[in-house]
Amino acid sequence: GCIVALRELEHRDKPVTVYSDSRYVVNGINKGWAKSWRKRGWLKSNKAPALNPDLWAELLDLIEGLDVTFKWVRGHAGHPQNERCDELAVACSAKENLPVDTGYKG
Repeated sequence: GCIVALRELEHRDKPVTVYSDSRYVVNGINKGWAKSWRKRGWLKSNKAPALNPDLWAELLDLIEGLDVTFKWVRGHAGHPQNERCDELAVACSAKENLPVDTGYKG
């Protein structure tokens, strides 16, 4: 969701706040995990492969040069915008003929 939102930005010269209920995404950016993984060839500090390196790479590329802040919000806790995003994500994931996620290794 963060990637799609950042792809659609009309103005890349204004401050942006990204709200996410994913601590993984927020911490991955705010704590510098994703940048470190990329520097190590998509390996975590314990030498295990980082998950979703294709998505992390795109997210890092999208935020490059942006004045962006990532903030965590609790999911499924009545936050109106977060609840709406969840509804949209669930509805979209139920559609047919979705593009194949070539980076997914499951």
